[in-house]
Amino acid sequence: MVSASKVLDRVLVLEMVRVTEAAAINASTLIGRGDEKAADAAAVEAMRAALNELAMDGTVVIGEGERDEAPMLYIGEKVGSAIGTGPRIDIALDPLEGTTITAKAGPNALAVLAVAEEGNLLNAPDVYMDKLAVGPGYPDGIIDLAKSATENVQAVAKAKGVEPNEIIVCVLDRPRHEKLIAELRGIGCGIMLIPDGDVAGVIAVTNPETTIDMYMGSGGAPEGVLAAAALRCVGGQFKGRLLFRNDDERARARKWGITDLDYIYDLKELAKGDCIFAATGVTDGSLLDGVKRLPGGKMTTESVVMRASSGTVRWVRGEHRKQG
Repeated sequence: MVSASKVLDRVLVLEMVRVTEAAAINASTLIGRGDEKAADAAAVEAMRAALNELAMDGTVVIGEGERDEAPMLYIGEKVGSAIGTGPRIDIALDPLEGTTITAKAGPNALAVLAVAEEGNLLNAPDVYMDKLAVGPGYPDGIIDLAKSATENVQAVAKAKGVEPNEIIVCVLDRPRHEKLIAELRGIGCGIMLIPDGDVAGVIAVTNPETTIDMYMGSGGAPEGVLAAAALRCVGGQFKGRLLFRNDDERARARKWGITDLDYIYDLKELAKGDCIFAATGVTDGSLLDGVKRLPGGKMTTESVVMRASSGTVRWVRGEHRKQG
């Protein structure tokens, strides 16, 4: 059995970039074509093929849905070329975070992947999650989902040494966030509304160049785990609470071993131990440039890959030549 400290060493960090690059390149052929399903399918097919080339015993713990919903990269699917013999790796993935964005050629579409040692990523059901995130450099416990949006903004503003009206909050542009947006505007906050892609939205709080201080609002629980894996690598704080709309969603959560349905998860409960996060831009965004197609069949990609144990962040610019 491979010792825990060396499990992720066997799955090279840059191999993760090759996986997200493959998904991004395949999805990029559908940018602006108005077909969300085709773009997602292209990314899924390429990511699965790339994962199956890696010498690992991988299990998808967050993927495209349950087996009866997704033909590939479903929750529980085994991937890798060394199933039964290689290092056991849990995988959270979103081959195309921002299917609508891609179909409409909007900003911030990504191919995203996080890996950790077996058992270290929360098996989040495909439900909504209430999310609250802030970047590095703040006292522990600065944010709290048990408190109001106003109280959280005031706490971050005080720690930053500014007034609440100088704080900028990223929020998904959805009707369900009308009350949240009204509350934030009531205290004078700047709000950056994004149409989709809340993994990029959460990660934006870690980059001062985005000017985003906080992320608030509900989005997919699987994307919450992916974002938590990224914050584990670069710093910051994250709180998440699963939201259930009906008994079917509650039953789904219990199926994955979640018994306390009101539990507020901390960053290290969503993504424990050592983990690797990788993302490649599909369309241009605040985090990464998208895939560029150049004369002569060349393409360029921009990716980021991070590792929690070392705190290393690598920015990778790839140039790809058409084969054959």
